[in-house]
Amino acid sequence: MPMAIVTFLVLLLSVFEHSAFSEPFDVRQHLSTASRYDAVKDIAGHAFLPSNVPDGCSPIHLNLVARHGTRSPTKKRMRELDNLATHLESLLKDVKEQNLSLKKVPSWLWGWTSPWKGKLKGGELTDAGEDELYHLGIRIRERFPDLFSEEYHPDVFTIKATQVPRASASAVAFGMGLFSGRGNLGPGHQRAFAVISESRASDILLRFFDCCKNYKDFRKSQEPAVDKLKEPIIDEINAALKKRYKLNFTRQDTSSLWFLCKQEASLLDITDQACGLFSPSEVALLEWTDDLELFILKGYGKSLNYKMGVPLLKDVFDSMEQAIEAKEGNYAPGSYEKARLRFAHAETVVPFSCLLGLFLEQSEFKQMQREKPLQYPPKSPQKRNFRGSMVAPFAGNNMLVLYSCPPNSSSKYFVQVLHNEHPIPMPGCDNSDLCPFEVFKERIVTPHMNHEYEALCNVKSEKGEPKPAPTHLHSPIDRKLGRAG
Repeated sequence: MPMAIVTFLVLLLSVFEHSAFSEPFDVRQHLSTASRYDAVKDIAGHAFLPSNVPDGCSPIHLNLVARHGTRSPTKKRMRELDNLATHLESLLKDVKEQNLSLKKVPSWLWGWTSPWKGKLKGGELTDAGEDELYHLGIRIRERFPDLFSEEYHPDVFTIKATQVPRASASAVAFGMGLFSGRGNLGPGHQRAFAVISESRASDILLRFFDCCKNYKDFRKSQEPAVDKLKEPIIDEINAALKKRYKLNFTRQDTSSLWFLCKQEASLLDITDQACGLFSPSEVALLEWTDDLELFILKGYGKSLNYKMGVPLLKDVFDSMEQAIEAKEGNYAPGSYEKARLRFAHAETVVPFSCLLGLFLEQSEFKQMQREKPLQYPPKSPQKRNFRGSMVAPFAGNNMLVLYSCPPNSSSKYFVQVLHNEHPIPMPGCDNSDLCPFEVFKERIVTPHMNHEYEALCNVKSEKGEPKPAPTHLHSPIDRKLGRAG
């Protein structure tokens, strides 16, 4: 009898495994941070049962931290693709001259040139990127109609972007969706709105990574080591490609072909050329190498990566405190801010997600708050929480919605975190997406406030380590209620 039970369980497990991997493989969901928003935004939402917002609670403020939409390759990467085309032409010429078999060579390689050949500029927001942000603005207004019912004023709906054109263009596309039909401009009844940008040289809210010398030094020192970690995977797949297609690909060819796959799939919806060279398991491994780099250089790999984002976290928190003060003081409508909307980069969204403790188990969250190093994301096919395609795809975003609740609620104010528009568990709040405001402050915000940006980024001790200095949270509400932060 026990043997029969064991046999049944083994059969059941094999059926489960087959069903788990029998879904069609969509390479567009495995492109790390080069993933299009619409391809990945709903993936994580299926795995978590969100909290119910208590009856009688209503949103009084919204914070948005968003990445720019889908963009074209940068000039540097376009040159890389031109170099790839030149080398592929040379490889194919050698094959013909040596009278080797051409049966295994994919037909698209013959005469291939980069789709971006001849372009003089790069990195701009694409039509698809504009569409992503435009419709995000429409969906947010539809989801929170009471928040966006007031007449527009730049002090009520604050929109900020970095000085990089693709970020400011994303802010404009978003605003056109958010305020569509609210003005008198053109047949779409658009209206003008303000987008505020800080100089790149001093933008410690949205481009803190650019202003932080210690971080730039760390990243420069670690990039060769990260490349070494990725090399065995690249070499393994390079050998497989050489054997499969009978072409003498180099390691650089394989790396460039993976980049081309991401660009073709994300920007052009072409998945049967460069992406077709790789098997699904190889795509998963290449995705993991990208995620590993993201983790080490921009994510949980070192506390400096996200601690330098504390000014942004403080700005988000301060805006909530100000909204509570307006609520408590019965300020007149139109006299206080209802949304603070920010548009930046993956290097902004990833550290901010880390500061919130997203994509961690509770034990990892406690390690992170003690600034202990975390284990790297496990290699495919093992499951991992930290995936670039979920953490920061094009147009990836975090929303923090502040709710005001009736006196009989367990808390007067709640914070809900939405990642890519879906509620997401916060390990610092017992894996709930809905957190009492005081708990959010105590467990998630305050522990990070032991560093000043300048001390963290631009001051070194005798040992070369950043010197900590506290960032205080003495807010208007704290002063009003006579308590310290």
